[in-house]
Amino acid sequence: MSKTKDRAAGPVTNGIPLQGLAGPVTPPRVSARRRRPGLIALSLALIAAGGAGVVVLVTQSGDRTEVVTVTRDVQVGEVITEADLGRASMALDPAVKAVHADDLGSVVGKRAAVQLRPGSLLAPSQVTSRTLVNAGEQVVPIGLKPEQVPATALTPGQKVRLVHVPAQGEDMPSKEDSTPESVAARVVKAGKAAPGTGVVVVDVAAPDEDAARLAAWVSSETVRLVLDAPGGRR
Repeated sequence: MSKTKDRAAGPVTNGIPLQGLAGPVTPPRVSARRRRPGLIALSLALIAAGGAGVVVLVTQSGDRTEVVTVTRDVQVGEVITEADLGRASMALDPAVKAVHADDLGSVVGKRAAVQLRPGSLLAPSQVTSRTLVNAGEQVVPIGLKPEQVPATALTPGQKVRLVHVPAQGEDMPSKEDSTPESVAARVVKAGKAAPGTGVVVVDVAAPDEDAARLAAWVSSETVRLVLDAPGGRR
């Protein structure tokens, strides 16, 4: 027996071993795709445009306006003081009309056209230069005892009717004319209850022709104040 080991036989074709021909097959080389400069430029432009849009959005959302706010209750017709107002910086919708902080000084000294509430923005339409006393009117102060003061708070601009009630011993109106005399007026200012007595002084604007008569009723303590319903008679 031969001590030399035979080499493992491989496949043979026409007597020629194929072992040397076997091996990994290299895949055909695929050429890289042709680059398109126009497409690349378009992509970069879109990215840049998107980035610019984000910058604009962030910038707009960061735009803040300093405006005037209300810090204390201000009744209709009351003079607005600097202590009644504050400042705030906020992103303001263009549809919202507010007094800018730079114009705060022009508001001080004017009157509230509506009741102002703390925490609200001050709008130009909420202030006025007009007073609550018109031409042809006079201011008459009326002292109301605690039992004569309405439970509803009196505010400037409120329409009231001042009714004359007969004093003790005075004749009552006849049955034919049972309606007592009255004067239409408007509240200018309502004071606070006086310590001890609880009397509240209310300034009302009354027509010139009725002011003297109304003052006489006040002096004789024969006047009562009645609130008119909203939209009622002046």
